Amino acid sequence: MQTKPFRIGTRGSPLAMAQAHETRARLMAAHGLPEEMFEIVVLSTKGDRITDRSLALIGGKGLFTEEIEAQLSSGELDFAVHSSKDMPTKLPEGLELAAFLPREDIRDAFIGRTSKRLLELPENATVGSASLRRQALIRRLRPDLNVVVFRGQVETRLRKLDEGQADATLLAFAGLKRLGKSDIPTELLDPDQFPPAPAQGAICVEARRDDRRVRDLLSAIDDATTHQAVACERSFLASLDGSCRTPIAGYAVSDGMQVRFRGMILTPDGTRFHEVEETGHASAAAMVGERAGVRIREEAGSSFFESWS
Repeated sequence: MQTKPFRIGTRGSPLAMAQAHETRARLMAAHGLPEEMFEIVVLSTKGDRITDRSLALIGGKGLFTEEIEAQLSSGELDFAVHSSKDMPTKLPEGLELAAFLPREDIRDAFIGRTSKRLLELPENATVGSASLRRQALIRRLRPDLNVVVFRGQVETRLRKLDEGQADATLLAFAGLKRLGKSDIPTELLDPDQFPPAPAQGAICVEARRDDRRVRDLLSAIDDATTHQAVACERSFLASLDGSCRTPIAGYAVSDGMQVRFRGMILTPDGTRFHEVEETGHASAAAMVGERAGVRIREEAGSSFFESWS
């Protein structure tokens, strides 16, 4: 019988806290447990502390998880809540993504200060984004635009936009919805034209692989179709050695029986890109993503990937 509170690790941003609170609420409802049985532990990560440079320059996605995963591995935390798209494809030994909450909207949200739509921005307008994927997709659609790096939490990026540091910015619509800011976007971008980051919109819960008690606890809130779709997308990313240094997009849809995947890779300047589609049984979702990665890598050729270095 659990007598001490489960310790939940999270970053301290408003979005991270909203995700941790949602996870706690779902666990309370699933198991009939009171709030005091869950302690939310806020940790600062290197990615939170360094906000003046792009992730590609300071080490990639692991910057948002390293400190949290160290405490998870040591047993100081029972599990941790993350944005799935922030997770490296290779986790520390002994850790796994044990559960995924039902996925939110996967689309990117365009927030325009001078124009309401991306394609309506005036020539040479400035768009702020820290994502290499978004930067490449913007340049693919509008090579005339000036793209600058926007780092920081959602509120920080919106403040920079209000201050006139850019004419527009892009954020994940899922995050805005979780923060109660779903009215802010001036356009929601079509994922067929502007595909999201792998695992965008999905909250994941990380735990120790050998902790059966916690894994049983988390299994009650694991959404199977989200788990399958994200497994497919992360496998695609892994097969391409994807990180914050590579413009890679992709999303999968699972109905519990089949999983359908669409992916794209781009050069950072957006001038060259390749797309792939793959379908397979949902029980083999990771293999579907891997097949898509192998196919697109063969189609693009080694010279394409050399441009990322």
